[in-house]
Amino acid sequence: MGIMKINVAVLFGGKSVEHEVSIISAVQAMANIDTEKYRVVPVYITKDNEFYYGEDLRDIRLYRNLKGLVARCRRVVFIREKGRVRLVKYPGGLFSGGPICDIDVALPVVHGTNVEDGALQGYLKTLDVPFVGCNVLASAVGMDKYVMKILLKEAGFPVLDCLRFTVPDPENVKKVEAKFGYPVIVKPVNLGSSVGISKAAGPEELEHALTDAFAFSDKVLVEPAITQLREINCAVLGDASEAIASECEEPFATDQILSYKDKYVDGGKSKSGASKGMASLKRQIPAELPPELRQRIQELAVGTFQTLDCNGVARIDFMIDKADGSVWVNEINTIPGSLAFYLWQPVGIKYPDLLERLIALALKRRRKEEEITYSFDTNILSMGGPFGSKGRK
Repeated sequence: MGIMKINVAVLFGGKSVEHEVSIISAVQAMANIDTEKYRVVPVYITKDNEFYYGEDLRDIRLYRNLKGLVARCRRVVFIREKGRVRLVKYPGGLFSGGPICDIDVALPVVHGTNVEDGALQGYLKTLDVPFVGCNVLASAVGMDKYVMKILLKEAGFPVLDCLRFTVPDPENVKKVEAKFGYPVIVKPVNLGSSVGISKAAGPEELEHALTDAFAFSDKVLVEPAITQLREINCAVLGDASEAIASECEEPFATDQILSYKDKYVDGGKSKSGASKGMASLKRQIPAELPPELRQRIQELAVGTFQTLDCNGVARIDFMIDKADGSVWVNEINTIPGSLAFYLWQPVGIKYPDLLERLIALALKRRRKEEEITYSFDTNILSMGGPFGSKGRK
């Protein structure tokens, strides 16, 4: 009799501008999960938020004809039944063939708004299925760069000052000029992967940058640009009680800031022309850093991770001002592209081992949650009293 495998639903795609990046990351992850211990259940989320299951979803080559690929898959939904979460065919009916399988744990490999920002995590929480990664609040905070800055600043971490705009207005340019001058960086508040981010060195560039950013988000953040910028990234693995830092990397941009094109188009092409994502970006690992600076960045990374109550793996991006050597926390990626596996390999954690640890952390959190009381034996509805529409006086 064989070992009972753990069913892992790998969720990817979704209604996000980083939809395609998510596919790349998920296919990489599915190829590295230990199939002796886990059964991989690929669940693709379309841009219309429809769920599809099919083994063909594990082959990156088939995504060249996405419409044909989805047509060969089966539309599915998650349901909770008799204390279990099941993946079932949709629509059901007499001849649907019943549930595909029970789901023991979910592995969201998603990026961007509507999937990484706590929305998908809230759905999984409502289903009451253990899931890898940050909880609802940490996911939302990690996606909202402005809220993240406020919390980190309150906790004493070095973050750049900023302005947040919620509506396009000609006065925004004047406000930026009065507070920062030029140059500045303009970015959507709730997007990753450098989408909609640009640098402005004057009023016309700033106006264009704000318009571009508002096309991707209803909230836009502006902060002073570091003219002698050096970027350093460091990942963290763990939870609130214990977390470790990865090796540090220095990514290289073809422009003044690392763009979406740098990450996923130019730097991410394989010989076949299919993007390999962040794993193949031009970078130096380990980054050339003095030991004390490397240690400071790793400590800041772990501190940021735990201050924001993160879980699983996250990548924290730092900025160094070469003019004075100051270090700034730029942002956190709660589900980093490729799950940042390339930062763990240099410290002896291979990709399958990383995935194993992530699943273990999800199940550990479930065990802790089961110790918390969520209900009382007392039923106030059985006590009688004026519970009508007027309420209690």
